[in-house]
Order: sequence, then C-alpha cells, then structure tokens
Amino acid sequence: MSLSFTRNPTREVKVGNHFIGGGHPILVQSMTATHTQDIEATVEQAESIRKAGAGLVRVACDNIKDVEALAEIRRRTPANLVVDLQENYRLVTRVAPHVDKVRYNPGHLYHVEKTKPVADKVKFIAAAAAEHGCALRVGVNCGSVDPAYKEKYEDDDIQAMVQCALDHAEILDSIGFKRFVVSLKDSNPLNVIEANARFAKERPEVPLHLGVTEAGLPPDGVIKTRIAFEQLLTRGIGDTLRVSLTLPNPRKYEEVVAGLEILDDMSNGRFRSVPQLSGGLNIISCPSCSRVENEAFVELAVQVKELTHYAKEHDITIAVMGCRVNGPGETDQADLGLWCGSRHVNFKKKDVEIGTFGYNEVLDRLKLELDALILQRQAV
Repeated sequence: MSLSFTRNPTREVKVGNHFIGGGHPILVQSMTATHTQDIEATVEQAESIRKAGAGLVRVACDNIKDVEALAEIRRRTPANLVVDLQENYRLVTRVAPHVDKVRYNPGHLYHVEKTKPVADKVKFIAAAAAEHGCALRVGVNCGSVDPAYKEKYEDDDIQAMVQCALDHAEILDSIGFKRFVVSLKDSNPLNVIEANARFAKERPEVPLHLGVTEAGLPPDGVIKTRIAFEQLLTRGIGDTLRVSLTLPNPRKYEEVVAGLEILDDMSNGRFRSVPQLSGGLNIISCPSCSRVENEAFVELAVQVKELTHYAKEHDITIAVMGCRVNGPGETDQADLGLWCGSRHVNFKKKDVEIGTFGYNEVLDRLKLELDALILQRQAV
C-alpha cells in the first residue's frame, strides 16, 4: 500500500513474487497458528491469511516432521511462505527449498552449539538461503536478546537489541549476502519506536519489518501497535509489518485486516493514536501460533483481562505467554507472568518462579498475587 509521506530509501529485497523495501508498497504479514504437521488446517489458514491481503505468511518449523509437512504445504498454497527457525538453526538446509524467506532469532542462536562462533552459524544459514534463493530476516526480540549483549548493555535494553541487529547485519555484509531485512520488537510500543529509529539511523538502507511483539488482545493490541507504526512510518521507517494479536485460530486473518486498516488510515491522513502511552495496568500476551501447546491459552488471556480490570489504574504489567519458546524469557520483565504448557500454567514474579498451576487454578493465584502487589506498592 502506498503512503502519502516519504519513506527511507531502503534497498530492494525480493521475497517470492513480492519485494520488501526499495520504495515498494508496504507488505502486511501474519503467521499460522495451526500445528504445521496438520497440513489441511495449515493450508486452509495460510490461504485465509493470504486472501485477507497478506504478502507473506509465516509458518513455524521445529523438527523433521514439520519439514515434511512444510514441503506438502508449499505444494498446496501459492502464498509467499516464511519459515520461523528457533533453536534448531541447522534445519535451514531442509526448509529453504520450500520457502521464500527464513527468519532467525540471534538470541536463540546463542543457546545452540555454544562453542561455535555465532558468525559461523549465521554464515551457515545464509549459505542455505543463498543456495535456494531465499531472503532472510534477522529477528531480534526484547525477551530473547543474546545474553552477551544484555550483559554489555545492562543499563540500556534497547541498545542491546540494536547493537545485536547491527552486528548480525555486518556479518551478512561480510559474506556479501544483501537479501535480508531486520526486525526489532518489544511489547512496549515506545521501545519499538526507539529501537527502530536507532537502527535506521545507523543502517538506513536496510529494510525494516515492524511489529509490537505480544501486543495482546484486540482492541488494546491494535492500539499499541498503531502507536508504534504511526510514529515510525511517518518518519519514513518501515517496509513490512505485522500486527501480533492474541486471537483464536480461525481469526488469525484479523491481524492482516488490522494492519491494512492502519495503513489505509495513514494513507488518508487519519491518525488515531496519542503521542505517548499512559500508565496503568498493561496486559501483554503473545500472538497465538503453532507452538501453543493448549489453545486454552487464548481463553486464559481473555479471562486475565477480565479478572484484572479492577486494577486498571495501577502501573502493573501482566504477561500471558502461550508456549515454552517465548514463555520463560519473555515473562521476565513482567510484574506477574504466566506461560502456558499443555496441561499446566507456569507462574512467575519477574524472573522468579512461583509455581505451576492447572488452568482452572491459576486465576485464583493470580488475583492473590496481584492484590498483594497492589498493597505492597500502596504502602511505599
């Protein structure tokens, strides 16, 4: 979609039959929430996302069975597919033949083959991408930043993300791989704005994928995302985007609808956000995806929002995460954090484990901890 204001002159990156950057229209993306090995359901959802207007559809791929399913999914949908690598970066050689772009998280590379230099792992990924004509996304997330950067920039979490992204861009530059984009995501829109602005100042030619990770349930999640997008896009920053919402599986296409609506509003001069976020209760929850072990996670996020409404004036953050990939790290900064397994919910205060509870038990414990936290802060 074309916008009525100037965009940064980023370089052009080909992804399937689309281009990111280089003045091309901003692409909206989403991610399937079905289990990748359920081929019928994943194809159906990929098609619903594509038909809603998404230029790219992301799919998780964690093991060989996922790879086998991905090959069949590729045959059944014309969508431009992006594979999401996590800890198993070596799967890239198997998935690259079936997709148009590969996304890797630098923080997750740290935890695998720790004695091997990160640069070697990146070169391995890039070599597979180059062989099969894939683009790459360097996806840096606030909750899973490489520990080396967190330690070096312990007083500036945003710079830890930015420097990590800059260094990975430099690694790719050093081997002549130019077909990449970068994303820097946080659950706080203001941090997203600052991180992307800093990166764009240093590397204005690199296309940026925008998103507020764990934006949460609509409409709040759409509002948080709109704040970041409006502030960045009006500065010329951003070439592709995703609105990451906590939604039931059949409604994943609504992420695309929300993204297109934001772009349409902006192209017609309709700006609805405020310059900054006000304080008060902040509930963050990750977008449902194929790694969610129990779809009750989505309903739990809704119940948490309803239960905690009475605390809306208090400056407290509650995180509800849907899987073991994002849950442990991305709840660390929340005052109270829930990350959901197949049968139980893990409960944390900051980075301290409180215990494990059943889905039908955890809300009672959440209220007890929330009430105690409110009393504690009132006493200060």
